[in-house]
Amino acid sequence: MSSCNSVEVATDYDRQADFDTYKTYAFYKPGVDKAEISDLDKRRILRAIDASLNQMGFEKTKENPDLLVSFFTKTEKNVNIYQNSYGAGYGWGYGYGPYWGAGFRNNYPSVSTSTDGTLFIDLVDKNSMNLVWQGMGKGILSLEMDKKIERIQEMVQKIMEQYPPGKQMKK
Repeated sequence: MSSCNSVEVATDYDRQADFDTYKTYAFYKPGVDKAEISDLDKRRILRAIDASLNQMGFEKTKENPDLLVSFFTKTEKNVNIYQNSYGAGYGWGYGYGPYWGAGFRNNYPSVSTSTDGTLFIDLVDKNSMNLVWQGMGKGILSLEMDKKIERIQEMVQKIMEQYPPGKQMKK
């Protein structure tokens, strides 16, 4: 993927939380149901989060999970207008001296649109019901199904690479 298609990631967390104690998780259905995207995209995001957490050693359980996982999304449409100028001209006109010229100039505006998508992943301590970690990823979305699936997986992976807090300093 090119750099203009990169995912920007940021996280925030509760500095009082003991992230070493969290071993199990479940999805928080009321939170997931509120996400204003298609059910297909919800399932794609859930599968990607599930895969990331399993890869990190978390166990999914319905019986008293340590963490509840939820997410929500935001989208923003961008309109980009570029002014392209094309022109030609010449100097030395026939019989009129060195500064006579003629030319034309046409301005051709081009318009492109893109949609920025932001995915927020929330991890809530089940016992206290407090948000303990939030990851956010922002990037340009695609309408093509294969690219959309790839983009969702990339966003989730890049967000979840930031969990647990301080992981980058321990390397």
